[in-house]
Amino acid sequence: MEMTPRERVIAALNHQEPDRVPLDIGGGSSTTQVIEGYEKLKEHLGITEDTKMMLKVLRMARMDESVMQYLGSDVRPLTVSAPVNWTPPPSDPDTVIDIWGIHWKKVYFSDSAYYYDVVKSPLADADIEDIEKYHWPDPLDPGYTADLEDKVKALSEGTDYAIMADAGFKSFWELGYLLRGYEQLVTDLILNPKFVTALMNKLLEINIAGTGRFLDIAGSYIQVFRTADDLATQGGPLFSPKIYRELIQPVYKEFYKFIKSKTEAKIFYHSCGNVVDMLDLVIENGVEIINPVQVSAIDIDTKELKARFGDKVTFWGAIDTQKVLPFGTEKDVAAEVKKRINDLGPGGGYVVAPVHTIQADVPPQNIVAMAEATRKFGKYPLTG
Repeated sequence: MEMTPRERVIAALNHQEPDRVPLDIGGGSSTTQVIEGYEKLKEHLGITEDTKMMLKVLRMARMDESVMQYLGSDVRPLTVSAPVNWTPPPSDPDTVIDIWGIHWKKVYFSDSAYYYDVVKSPLADADIEDIEKYHWPDPLDPGYTADLEDKVKALSEGTDYAIMADAGFKSFWELGYLLRGYEQLVTDLILNPKFVTALMNKLLEINIAGTGRFLDIAGSYIQVFRTADDLATQGGPLFSPKIYRELIQPVYKEFYKFIKSKTEAKIFYHSCGNVVDMLDLVIENGVEIINPVQVSAIDIDTKELKARFGDKVTFWGAIDTQKVLPFGTEKDVAAEVKKRINDLGPGGGYVVAPVHTIQADVPPQNIVAMAEATRKFGKYPLTG
């Protein structure tokens, strides 16, 4: 019997086999497209609506409902709105200052496509005493949740899609190095660990406040709660398990315990890179979904990954965006989808999605091929 998208995702998250493996394209900021690529996809599909932005500095598009329906995505995003008591301060041309005071500058990587790179970290020269003095964003700004109840009820009661929620306040290590500067915060891990602890605890305070308000409104309606913090490069973890346990894990355990007090949604954790050696620690924190499963970086096959961790977490992603999607043929994409489904899908616990944001060099035909292959090869029982 055919399931609704929400039923399909819930079954997979509960490590049960639904009617088919769920698909997520556009359900959140980890699985959408950059603006330039999305424009190509819309043209390919004959979609004429104006493109909306999901995240400005990361150039992520908010996919139109018609596009997600065409592709068959089972997930829809739920995000906060803009603050009403804060406006971006004046800045140089092509530069953006965000709510944290981090300065981002436009950097072109082709004639027409660009990202924003960090050019100023406001806590680069700070001492511990400066952490409390800093002008932090107000996580209780009423603008963030002004229309949240209407949005979540419309998704929950007006559609049958699974809801992935992102409260905006959710990062620790990654936000910490954006505020402090990457080189300086890595140095602090060894030479100034008290600063790291103080910064992590301050971010915990802010994240709990913002997330609590969000979940008080939306927590009973959602199926997935998204968090994110990149812990690894393609070569492996950014720091030792010992440092992680001592300086970073405590805030995550407390944060996830708090989330679970507010919602039954599964905790989604995004980290790029080869995180295999960190997975036991991440799972220990309370993570229930691992994303993006960067297959070009991990040092074991996805079949072994499933065997080692598949009873503990759901894998969300794994369709290669570095080689297969941009440079492969439609047949290559179909083969990639089939392999990941056969490796990660048995017994449930897998959602097909691209490995992070689909870039501008991915042909629209390959995105469509990914969606079609999911429907073709993802039907349970899987036949291999």
